[in-house]
Amino acid sequence: MPPPLRFASRHMDRVRRELLKLVGKAAAGTIGCAIVSRNTGAATAPIPGAGAVFDVRSFGTVGDGKAIDSLAINRAIEAAASMGGTVYLPAGRYACYSLHLKSAVSLYLDQGCVIIAADTPRQGTTSGYDPAEPNAPWEAFQDFGHNHWHNSLIWGENIHDVAIFGPGLIWGRGLARGHDDPELPIAEAPGVGDKAIALKNCHNIIFRDLSMLACGHFAILATGVDNLTIDNLKIDTNRDGIDIDCCRNVHISNCSVNSPWDDGICPKSSFALGYARATENVTIANCYVTGGYEVGSLLDGRFKPFPDTNHGWQPTGRIKCGTESNGGFKNITIANCVFESCRGLALETVDGGIMEDITVTGVTMRDIRNAPLFIRLGSRLRGPTGIPVGTLKRVLISNVTCNAPLNDMPSIIGGVPGHAVEDIKINNCSFLHRGGGTAKMAALQPSKRPSDYPEPARFGPLPAQHFFIRHARNLEFNNVELRAVAVDARPSFWLSDVSSLDLMHVKLPSGIGPTVSLNNVSDFRALANRGLKDVSIEGPISQMQL
Repeated sequence: MPPPLRFASRHMDRVRRELLKLVGKAAAGTIGCAIVSRNTGAATAPIPGAGAVFDVRSFGTVGDGKAIDSLAINRAIEAAASMGGTVYLPAGRYACYSLHLKSAVSLYLDQGCVIIAADTPRQGTTSGYDPAEPNAPWEAFQDFGHNHWHNSLIWGENIHDVAIFGPGLIWGRGLARGHDDPELPIAEAPGVGDKAIALKNCHNIIFRDLSMLACGHFAILATGVDNLTIDNLKIDTNRDGIDIDCCRNVHISNCSVNSPWDDGICPKSSFALGYARATENVTIANCYVTGGYEVGSLLDGRFKPFPDTNHGWQPTGRIKCGTESNGGFKNITIANCVFESCRGLALETVDGGIMEDITVTGVTMRDIRNAPLFIRLGSRLRGPTGIPVGTLKRVLISNVTCNAPLNDMPSIIGGVPGHAVEDIKINNCSFLHRGGGTAKMAALQPSKRPSDYPEPARFGPLPAQHFFIRHARNLEFNNVELRAVAVDARPSFWLSDVSSLDLMHVKLPSGIGPTVSLNNVSDFRALANRGLKDVSIEGPISQMQL
């Protein structure tokens, strides 16, 4: 028999406060809240200011971490959907397969609540998680994980007005992560789940105050979701943290993400919906991203660094727009964020999408392991036949400090022949690199790799110390300080096929070679810099060292 339906007063007060955050004070006098029993339909303990509350214990959950509780929780969700309300999960360990979100239903995970992704055999099972629904004929245009949503711990499709919130934990213990991990199930196998939360074609969604641990391929995958708020999440995971794909009006704030093996916060714009849809009107603010700590040690507060045994390994953990970029990115703001022990900021459009009107400000980077800034227009063009190369323009980066004494890779700003990156402004920034580059490195002529997967390491060693810029026009650097730990033979700026670039009030390090290398450059000006004399060049210059 399920336990009696009761709330301690402190639990009720907490739920009431959290629900009021969602419904707003204006609703307090007009909406009532009640705890509803599935068996009797009786309502008790009204809470002013919210809808009905459905305690999962009255629907048959065990909460011991062994019994599978997904059927009982899904019954509670169905009951809540019939009238609108909140499904309440008190302290307990709820082993689950797929949970089905419904419109006008919230899930509240109380302190001590853990939703655990139940285990499945490595080769799959006839029971377990919901099957991966077909997504033909678009499946060739993105990875397996992006093509399916139902094979998840928690999922919803074509729903609206949904929230998951509270101080509880979602632990993806039994989820596949998509890499060939012998200790986890195979993602493509039947009955296997590979995402903690997946949404498709939804609107008015809130995730708030949750903790998430080891969540498979994605902790959160939102595709075609509008009016999405993600606030105050702690995510400590073994692949992607938050992926926002083809979404509009998205606010991600106050989140901490440790994701050593993949990206932390990642807007995308794939072809998974069967058409190109931009990700637009997005703010990412007051967030911390890292890839430098063992999974689990962010949540438990140990912050245990990985041992220095994988020399040359570059933990991921960054904020990145891309790689999937069919629909493009518009009106994106990244503000007041901290990067630590991870790769740098990446802005990529390589599948025909338009990237424009991007603002990055107030970013602190420490122990960055590759290009601090990677701004890439490419021609991979993974999508329907005949799509043209996209555009990348109007990017403003300001008030960024990067302290990367172990990194010898420059920032990369690059298009492809005939398709330049445009209108890039970098102001009030400071970059410290390791230095130590040789004259041999300074003489390199890197291949262009227009159709490659866009990743800084694929360019190999580069002939620039701080900025490698190719196929670009209308750039401005103002009040930028460039430093190095060791003397470097490479120029701070290496430019090729660049037109209209201004360097103003830039502090350049002293070295044993030139500070700027010009290769097929026109309309170049340097004014009031330290380490570089004033110069103005109008016509095209095939090659010059300054």
